Formats: sequence, C-alpha cells, structure tokens
Amino acid sequence: MKVIDIIKNSDKTVFSFELLPPLKGNNAGRIYKTIESLVDYDPKYINITTHRDEVEFRELADGSIKKRTIRKRPGTVAIAASIQHKYGIPVVPHILCGGFNKSETEYVLIDLNFLGIQNVLALRGDGLKDQHTFKPEENGHAHANELVEQIVNLGKGQYMEQDLKNNTPLDFCIGVAGYPEKHFEAPNLEQDLSYLKQKVDAGADYIVTQMFFDNQAYFDFVKKCREIGINVPIIPGIKPINMKNQLTVLPKIFSIDLPQDLSKELAKCKNNEEAREVGTEWAIYQSKDLVAHNAPSLHIYTYGISDNVKEIVKAVF
Repeated sequence: MKVIDIIKNSDKTVFSFELLPPLKGNNAGRIYKTIESLVDYDPKYINITTHRDEVEFRELADGSIKKRTIRKRPGTVAIAASIQHKYGIPVVPHILCGGFNKSETEYVLIDLNFLGIQNVLALRGDGLKDQHTFKPEENGHAHANELVEQIVNLGKGQYMEQDLKNNTPLDFCIGVAGYPEKHFEAPNLEQDLSYLKQKVDAGADYIVTQMFFDNQAYFDFVKKCREIGINVPIIPGIKPINMKNQLTVLPKIFSIDLPQDLSKELAKCKNNEEAREVGTEWAIYQSKDLVAHNAPSLHIYTYGISDNVKEIVKAVF
C-alpha cells in the first residue's frame, strides 16, 4: 500500500519509523528485533536508509597510502523486501542522488517494482566527506527534484532507453525531505522552501521533515508551505535523544536548535541513561502535542535503538 493512501485513508495520526541497514558483514537479526519490539503498536510503514560508497585512505606497513572505496551498509533493497515480505508492513527505501547515476537509479527502481515495493523517499543525500560542496555522479542528478522527475517519468513508462517497446509504468509513491529550520546549505528558509516546492511540483506525494525539537518550528513550517502552494501532507520527524553528547552534536551536524528547556535538562544529566530519560520524555511531549494538532503521521528516527521508541509509541498510541 502507498504511504499517501495510508495517510488519506486514516482518520487519526499514524506512526512510522526509520531503520539503518546492517553494517557490512552483519546479519539482519538486530533489524528484525527492532521491528518485533514495535510491531504491536501498528506501525503503518517503515523507512530504510540508503548509504553511498565512502572513500577511505589507509596507511600501509611500508608507509604508503592506499585509497579504497567501500559501502558500509549495503543491501537496502534486499532488507526492505525482506521486511515487507516477513511482516506485511509497507517499506520506504531511500533513493539517493549522491553516489548513483541515472542508470543505476533506474535499475534499482525496476528491482523495487519487481519486489512489490510501491514507496520511495527521494533524497539528494550528502556529498563525500572530502567535498566542500555536493558533486553528482557523472550522468547523475544534482538535485532531488531531478530525481523525483525521473521516478515520475518511469510512472509514465518513460525509461532512459527511448527505443524500448511495451514499457511497463513503474508507479511509486514519492516522499521528499523538508527542513523546518532550513537545510544547512540554503541561504535562508524562504529559498529552502522554494527548493522544496520544486520537489513537490515535480511530483512528490508527501514531505517528511528533518528532526526538530520545538514543535512551533514545525507548525510555522507547515504554515509557510501552505502559503506558497505546497499542499501535500507534511509528516513531522521525531528524534529521541539518547546520549548526553547529543546536546552539542545534533545542532552541529544537523544545523538545528534545541529549546532552552530541553538543553537545560540535558546539561544537568550525569550520564547517557539520564539523558535518554530526558530525551524520551521530551519526545513523548512533542508527539502528544503533534497528535493533538492533527499531524498526519509521526515519523520516528530510531538509528537502530528501539527501547525508547517503544516507550514513546506506547505513551502516545
């Protein structure tokens, strides 16, 4: 079932969560354990992240430097299909611009269609660590709206090889990312909203936001989206804090603000256990408030940790 249909057919706020594929060399046991701890609370869909190749430099015994390329978390398509087959819950694999060209993207979408997966989240993704600005692959997409256009065109049966015959349309529900406090590369929120509108105008069905910790930022974001003609569902993304150092790490990495009340409580914490308790309580408060304001869905970023997520959904749903 498509995410957009799940949302439209529900008379109350639903919830979903996001998982990381296993690290290369690991099995799917931890993924399944996380799902099984949450499945009783009726998650309506599960997002599976995608990770591009990374470049590493290692010093050898002779002092020389060797460059190697590795993908630390392969298997997004396979683990997504496994989850949907095993649990009967719709999955939303992430599709990236970064690290993939148009042809590779097309083949991934063909595979997903064969596997009965109807949903994707279209993202630009991050650049390589040594890049100051994002650089697309040769014959790849530079922006997420271009990726959305490719997916939409496949829905019309338009493949890259124009001489194909009897083309089967690949009909996907397409989600995209939104940033209530703006993407860190955007000069201001207004410009970032114009980029978001390009993605929606290209054919995105819904928006899921980056994490935020002040619900007013989400409410203001939704209002500004509506004012410029973005009318698709906007799903709030919730990240439960579970470590004390996230007080400083999250604002630095994601260019977001923490409310003063939250930061004060985290600063008092003596260890990660106390920080996790504060973070869980804050996420419950956020979630209940968002449900009261009729958010279409809550999307929870688990990062492979499910204990606090279970506490949240038990308290809210």
